[in-house]
Amino acid sequence: MGNRLKDNINSRYFEAANKMTSKKARRRIVAYVESYDDVYFWRMALRKFENDERYFEVMLPSKVNLSKGKKSVLLNVLGPKAGPDMIACVDADYDYLMQGKTPQSKDVINNPFVFHTFVYAIENYQCYAPSLHEVCVSITLNDRPIFDFEAFFERLSQIIFPLFVWNILLYRKNKYHDFTMTDFNKVVEIGRFSVGQAEECLKALNRKVQKKIEALTREYASYIDEYTALTDEIQQLGVTPETTYLYMQGHHLFEDIVVPMLKKVCEKLQRQRESEIYRNAVHNTQKYNELSCYRHSTQDITTMLKKNNRV
Repeated sequence: MGNRLKDNINSRYFEAANKMTSKKARRRIVAYVESYDDVYFWRMALRKFENDERYFEVMLPSKVNLSKGKKSVLLNVLGPKAGPDMIACVDADYDYLMQGKTPQSKDVINNPFVFHTFVYAIENYQCYAPSLHEVCVSITLNDRPIFDFEAFFERLSQIIFPLFVWNILLYRKNKYHDFTMTDFNKVVEIGRFSVGQAEECLKALNRKVQKKIEALTREYASYIDEYTALTDEIQQLGVTPETTYLYMQGHHLFEDIVVPMLKKVCEKLQRQRESEIYRNAVHNTQKYNELSCYRHSTQDITTMLKKNNRV
């Protein structure tokens, strides 16, 4: 019972605390986030809105029982707990694209104290294609542009967009069990990626996607008009055929597509840099010293990608 009382910290508490401080002091706004990884992302996002009158403190939803996750965050700002001194910062997941078709979607898109990512999750921003070359540079210290990430993800998005619309439609109609997010992810897996065979990879992806689209079109022929209308609607919401990758499941995009790609690209960039050292070293001592210095200066892919913040 004591823990429940401690957890029931709400906006009125923070509002009262703010009133007790000096009138010249900035107002503190508590921002609850889903997990440890979200703290840095939302701190960088919210700092743009800080000024002489307000600042944000980003924290997990409970200091007592370490509860995390979207539902825990939303419970702190729904109903009478909501207020201008406390906000929730969550991944949109599919709630934004559901547009109120579920109770949670209504809470996420209509509550003025709930901030969401619009794209599926923070991982999608971390995988923003125009920034991936810079991530490779930060990892390998090699600035040679050997792969066009923007062109690749634009083409990938164009391929998966029609299938993504089907996935959203079936979720909206409460038939997601017929074609789950996991099912969608399995279809859009790119397999073993190679820097020199990206086009072949996309062609193979296109064949898989078209096969699944044909199956869904046959099975749900009665939904074609709704499918067409939804195609227009989600483009108005920001999901275009060129940016679909930003709205697919963020964890899958991060772990199963982007990280394996970056490993291949960064391996090639590192080999290039090491070859330069081998060629230009005057003697073995210099060569080994330079190689050691370079290898100690390179960074971990996952760590650097998580710090890639393009809000």
